[in-house]
Parts: sequence; structure tokens; C-alpha cells
Amino acid sequence: MELAVYNIAGKDTGKKITLSDEIFGIVPNEHVVYLDVKQYLANQRQGTHKAKERAEVSRSTRKIKKQKGTGGARAGSMKSPLMKGGGRIFGPRPRDYHFKLNKKVKSLARQSALAAKAQSGDIAILDTVAFDAPKTKLLAEKVKAMGLESVLIIADKVDENLYLASRNLHKVGVVEVQHADPLSLIHFQKVLILKSAVAQIEEMLK
Repeated sequence: MELAVYNIAGKDTGKKITLSDEIFGIVPNEHVVYLDVKQYLANQRQGTHKAKERAEVSRSTRKIKKQKGTGGARAGSMKSPLMKGGGRIFGPRPRDYHFKLNKKVKSLARQSALAAKAQSGDIAILDTVAFDAPKTKLLAEKVKAMGLESVLIIADKVDENLYLASRNLHKVGVVEVQHADPLSLIHFQKVLILKSAVAQIEEMLK
């Protein structure tokens, strides 16, 4: 797959770059992308949720009413989950949501996400991106000039000024190659890859 190389103003530099068909030309596997996104989101969960159960609620344990003769169901104490303010039945407890995915599955997920973007025409190659100062307004103007609204910029090494300029733009993301996970690739509409980062992507995913 051959793509043109653009500058930060969105103009064609006249250069071409060939992307590996082993990564950008495969048939995307949606299921492994789903698994990788699921793992990423699960790993973000703190798992600190907790509800008090019957043994943990601080209420009276006196028998509420006599066992028989009331015409109603038996009732033991105010800690019962059936009572207002009582414990919760099978309430959530702290737990770890992390789960493991094989390296080959994670690699295939990233390949599939990139291939899907490439085949839909949502990937472009940038020659270089550099800012003299961390100006959010400047980056927003550059993105708008290229006719983009939601964009992820993948770099081999993120320039600090570029990163700081993008932090307050909700529809612009800047990541290094190793942090370009499928969730980010799906979340943003367009993906801009720096020319210098292409070889690193292909080396990491081959």
C-alpha cells in the first residue's frame, strides 16, 4: 500500500511511502480488537466497589415481632436485606478485573485496527510535526486547516510542545507508537502517522 506524505499544513510534499501489506493490508479481525479493547477498559477499573451485607450493617438484632400469629412472614432482625436500611444481598465486593491476553492476540488487534483505518482511507502520513511553543490554538488551527475534526497523531517520539498543545483538545490525541492501542485508533476518526514512526510500527507488529 502506497500513500502520499503530507506536511502539517495538509499539502502533498510529493513524497511517497510504502506501507507493509502484512500489517496494513490484512483482513481486520473485529473479535480480537474487541478483546483488546475489553482488556484495556477492564484494566482501568479500580475494583474498589463495596456494599455492606447483612453481617456488616449496624442495626438492632432484636427479633422484630413474634414468630407466629401475625399473619405475615417471619422476621428476625432489622439487618435483614428485606428491611429498609438492611444489608444488601450479594452486594459488590472489591475485586481485580485484570485479565491476560496473549501477545499475538494483542499484536493482531493493533494490526487489525490499523488495517481497518488504512482500508477506509482514514490514515495519512505526515512528514514532520514540530512546534516552537505549546500553543493549543496553533495546533487547533493546523488541524482545522487540514479539514480534520477528530484525529490521532502517532509519533516515534512525542515532541513536548506538541503534547502540551494537544492536552486540552478533546478531539486531538498525540501518542507514541507503543501507546497506540486499538481503543485510541477506534476513538479518533482519522489517524496521522509521522513518517519516522512507520518503520517503528512495522518493526513492533511484524
